[in-house]
Amino acid sequence: MSYRKTFFIHRILLSILSLVFILGSVEPTLAERIDSGVPGMIFEQDVPITMTDGVALRVNIYRPEKPGHYPVLMSMGPYGKDSRMDSVPAYSASWARLIAKYPDLCKKSSCRYLRFEEADPERWVPQGYVVIDADSRGAGSSPGMLDPFSPREIDDYATLITWAAHQTWSSGKVGLIGTSYQAINQWMAAARQPEGLAAILPWDGAFDYYREIAFYGGILNPAWKFWWDHQVVPDQNGNGESPLKDMVNGQRTTGEALSAELLKQNRAAPLDAWISHPYDGTFYHERTPDGSRITVPLLCVANWEDWSTAGYMAASSKSKWLRIETGDHLTPFYSEESFDLQKRFFDHFLKDAKNGWDKEPPVSVQVRSPDGTFWKTDATWPLRETQWTRYYLDADNSEMGPDKDGLAATEKSYAAMGDGLTFKTKRFNEDVEFTGPVALKLWVRSSTSDMDIFAALHLIDPEGLEITFTGNTDPHVPADQGFLRVSRRAIDPVKSTNYYSYHPQLATKPMVPGQIYEVDVNFAWPTSVVVPKGYQLALSIQGKDWQYPPSASIVPSKDYVLPFSTNPGLFYAAHPNRDPALYGGTSTVATGVGQASYLLLPLSPSRH
Repeated sequence: MSYRKTFFIHRILLSILSLVFILGSVEPTLAERIDSGVPGMIFEQDVPITMTDGVALRVNIYRPEKPGHYPVLMSMGPYGKDSRMDSVPAYSASWARLIAKYPDLCKKSSCRYLRFEEADPERWVPQGYVVIDADSRGAGSSPGMLDPFSPREIDDYATLITWAAHQTWSSGKVGLIGTSYQAINQWMAAARQPEGLAAILPWDGAFDYYREIAFYGGILNPAWKFWWDHQVVPDQNGNGESPLKDMVNGQRTTGEALSAELLKQNRAAPLDAWISHPYDGTFYHERTPDGSRITVPLLCVANWEDWSTAGYMAASSKSKWLRIETGDHLTPFYSEESFDLQKRFFDHFLKDAKNGWDKEPPVSVQVRSPDGTFWKTDATWPLRETQWTRYYLDADNSEMGPDKDGLAATEKSYAAMGDGLTFKTKRFNEDVEFTGPVALKLWVRSSTSDMDIFAALHLIDPEGLEITFTGNTDPHVPADQGFLRVSRRAIDPVKSTNYYSYHPQLATKPMVPGQIYEVDVNFAWPTSVVVPKGYQLALSIQGKDWQYPPSASIVPSKDYVLPFSTNPGLFYAAHPNRDPALYGGTSTVATGVGQASYLLLPLSPSRH
């Protein structure tokens, strides 16, 4: 069934369901009302809400005790609506970083109701909001098939939004809030245009399911298996061995125990699905929103090292803002500055507050430099004053620079699974800022019929040491990273720009060993970096995951990186689909006249 037909059927079902809510029992039968321990806050736990197919999902509702009509903030995810973040083993490192960064966090709140990647109701309810946390289908106390980001899951989210808009304590306006998973599904739900949805605030959430989650540059990302095994499956409904404990009664949060066989039947492992769907198509289209249907006001908060601007660029909302920051996966979301930002946004769109939010610059970016960070604003993304600058590679002397004159045709080879090649600029004679998307044009050949390209951009200080940055999932990341499987090199020029090449990912076209090919490599995220006077930029190119060499002064933190990988970030390519006979050959980069390879950088005039 096509997406359009599915959408209209879903809208009809939602309309019928909404009518039932309006004419029938508006208030649900509550499973249990718990003493919240917070003055002025009512806590209703495990409230059953019936979905369009008759399955009842469970939600927790936190609302002001004083009667009234309040806007709703909602999150839905698979991590456990009943488990405190500080009690879940998988989140111990995240919790430790959060408390180290904000030691007074649990003085402003008991943190009893703080959930991984979700808003703290103790902070929002006193501000006049209802907060709803939902266990997604198949997770926690919600029964059914556990199938992350599936059309069924997003149908459920849209149903919950409309249900919340019709409750007697609701103002009729619903906003979505949350980071990562709880940001990704915001984009999806918004595209359904459910009744009652008034604003979304996706914080660090991917948009394109194929290109930003499953495959980077056509290369499978099996790092998600760790996420699935350690964060999602433990909270599966019916998991009798779950370590997650209810914050109220200390019991398991996953309901009545099911057999191992039934548990397996009730879940769909994403990595298995990706392996069986190697090309972009219906499976991914159902999980990637139609940006033209996202029309609600939105504030997209992105990170320089992880999911970033795709949703903001795709959305058709007339009222939309983009904020790109640096920092780890979790702590920025819970800062005082971030809470104030979130509150101003929602107060404006859910409470009609005249607080000046509509005068906020559309784009705010946190620029990184060796001396710290600073913010600057703009009206557009990429920044309107961006000067796209090519740094041409020279294989003869392993340098790169803005001048291509006099570069003779030459090439250099490397073992694909070895250390690869590194190209360096000369030392900069003044401070220069680069902020925006990064791209790489290469002319390459391989001794085999395929080739993987892993590119990394580095900032090098006058002593030759690399300056790293705090990444979403690692404390030491390079300035940017790019990926491409050369057999997936095809480009759709209509969907491409001068700084981004859209790879349709519809088929594999093997290389002819020894033949040269022109390819375009997208960097996974935009970058922002000030290169001070006396510093250099370096570009590394190799055929395996980028890792800091043993001789580097940088020691990856066990608290951040995946336990089976020493490369920075939440991507690694070590997987059986990487046949050494195919991806372990000899690779060659060609440069110079007739085969100009270059790094495209976003030169940005500094305005701080």
